[in-house]
Amino acid sequence: MALAFRPENAAAAPARSADGDAFMAAVADLKGACGDGLSRVDAQILESLQSPVEMIPKVAGHLISAGGKRLRPLLTLAAAQLFDYQGVNHVRLAAAVELIHGATLLHDDVVDESALRRGASTANIIWGNKESVLVGDFIFSRSFELMVATGDLSVLKILSRAAGVIAEGEVLQLGTQNNVETTFDMYLAVVEAKTAALFAAAAHVGATIAGPDAAAIDALRSFGLNLGVAFQLVDDALDYSGRLAALGKNVGDDFREGKMTAPVVFALDGASGEARAFWERTIGAGSQTPADFEIAMRFVRSSGALDRTFDEAQAYADRALASLRAAPASPVRDALEAIARESVRRAQ
Repeated sequence: MALAFRPENAAAAPARSADGDAFMAAVADLKGACGDGLSRVDAQILESLQSPVEMIPKVAGHLISAGGKRLRPLLTLAAAQLFDYQGVNHVRLAAAVELIHGATLLHDDVVDESALRRGASTANIIWGNKESVLVGDFIFSRSFELMVATGDLSVLKILSRAAGVIAEGEVLQLGTQNNVETTFDMYLAVVEAKTAALFAAAAHVGATIAGPDAAAIDALRSFGLNLGVAFQLVDDALDYSGRLAALGKNVGDDFREGKMTAPVVFALDGASGEARAFWERTIGAGSQTPADFEIAMRFVRSSGALDRTFDEAQAYADRALASLRAAPASPVRDALEAIARESVRRAQ
């Protein structure tokens, strides 16, 4: 069965709040600065996900056609273009990065028992957990085929290591789930592994194939890492903002799953009495009522936890911006800078 999906540039714009307009404009600017790169990535993904096994293109197509910002493959394309790369391997690597991301999403939704992603029902809800896990494995295998096709062992090493770190992050998160003693450092270790590792690898491989000096390559890796942390911090804050359109999934999912994200870690910092008892019951013991999420949002806001989360996100975005100074001035660098700035502002 042939897989079909709408190219990213032709996808309908998702509903969003006015606060997210500047961020989406920054993403659009980065796509424009990368020329036809993203369309070529979509074509490569389409080719890679063909299979005579009917279930595979159905599940994979559902995930890919849901759209998304395509930030990770854009980082690969942009990093290569920053240093005047001439060739086709940046497209293969950007597609591999997006396939790794897609595979982890399928697996995440099974682990988290998620019902909604990017405003649509998840594959595990439509087809089942077994199908989602196995198609996720297939997508992973295709990503490695694309890495091998570059003939460059250095990028294979970077992305294969990132895939391992992401898996480690999933296991780390299991250790913090429902653990009200989780510290911010413990939370950051999960974020750096689950989310930021692929952001970092995406920028790293793009710069690596372009061949600038080692300092410039490391600067792009650092940019991706810090951007990834900032992005996840804001996503975790949005889960307690009550704004579904800005998040693209059900608000409160993290709370209902007992995840110890930054807003809860900060809300618990120094909490006592009623607040402490609330978090120990709802997160620690997992005993929740339908009214508890509204109470959780009030505690998060009144404790200053949202402000602290945004402050941390801004600090990481600033580090990302500082790293970009190693890259030559260009429209691509301007667009990457805007992404870093607006990644935090999208929630404010």
